[in-house]
Formats: sequence, C-alpha cells, structure tokens
Amino acid sequence: MIFSGDLAAGSDHLETELAERMGMSRTPVREALLTLENQGLLIVRPRRGVRILPVSADDMAEIYDVLTELESLAAENAAKLSLGEEDLKGLAQAIDAMDAALDADDLVAWASADEMFHAELVRLGGNSRIVTIVDRLQDQVRRARASTLYMRPKPLRSNEDHRAVFDAISKGDEVTARTRHRAHRQDAKQTLVALLEKHRLKGL
Repeated sequence: MIFSGDLAAGSDHLETELAERMGMSRTPVREALLTLENQGLLIVRPRRGVRILPVSADDMAEIYDVLTELESLAAENAAKLSLGEEDLKGLAQAIDAMDAALDADDLVAWASADEMFHAELVRLGGNSRIVTIVDRLQDQVRRARASTLYMRPKPLRSNEDHRAVFDAISKGDEVTARTRHRAHRQDAKQTLVALLEKHRLKGL
C-alpha cells in the first residue's frame, strides 16, 4: 500500500485502522510495521500510530552510493568468471524485455525488467553478502523509482548502458564491466536525486 500510494507519504495511520483495512489482527500488523520502520518506510510513534515517510533525496543519494560500489564489484566479479551464454541468459532476457517495454512505451514493464537485470547482475557476481545487502535496499529504490517513473526522460541511455555491461561481462572485460556499470549507476543517482529535490520529496 505504501508503494502504490494508498498510504501516502506524510499520512498518519492508527494500528487498529490498518488492521481493519487488511482484515487481520493487530499483532501481525504491529510486527510488519516494525519491519517497515527498520526499512525506513515509516516511523512508529507510541500511542499516535505511524507516519508514512516521504522518499528522501538524501537517503536515496546514500543508498545509490552503496549500490553503485557493490553492483560495480559484482559486475567485475561476473566478468572474471568466464560465463557462457547459458549463464548470461537471465541478463540477456532482461535487456530484451527492457527494449520491448520501451518500444511499447510501457514504463512499468521497463522498471520491472530493469530490476530483474540488476538482481541477476548481483547474483552472477557470486558474493552472497552483496546479494543480501542489495536486496535489503531494493524496497527503498523501488518506491523512489515508482514515485518518479513518469517524471524522468525515456530511459534509452539506460538500456544502452545495460547492453554495454552485458557485452563486457560476456567478453571477460572486468575493467569495462565495472567502470561502465559504475558510470551507469552514478547517472541514475543524479537523475533520481535531482527529481526528488525538484519535487521537494526530502523527508520529514
């Protein structure tokens, strides 16, 4: 409901209200709220319910700095592994899905395929701790992207970057894989943070 906007940024809600809306008891709702608070999506205020936090430009800048370094390392590691066509099938399918989504002007489908590409890239890097950390940050990234998806230019450059990273990994070019992916993530950070700041989505 937070991602869809049904629980809008800045809105306040009582635990009992949320339990009624979801048709469940307060105990699992309370546990879920504490988890979401740890993920930075809301703040639990004793005896006053919860407040849904806006997407913060500052938070996203920090998150993208972490993602940039970890995913770039994953790209480098993947290039070192001499992966074959079968190993890289997931990346190739994600790129094809992104191209098809742009041809159809379907930004939601593009965002889903983009997320698939990054998840597969991290998996191919073979470092389970990177996978865990990146996965922990994805909810915040997904929410920020959803809130700015129709504000940004058509992501043609992003698709080009993904294909360049794929080509570098398939050729075993670890330097290009890392540097090209790092530049890609830095560009994405600048675009996203600028949009969040422009629309004053900076937090409480």
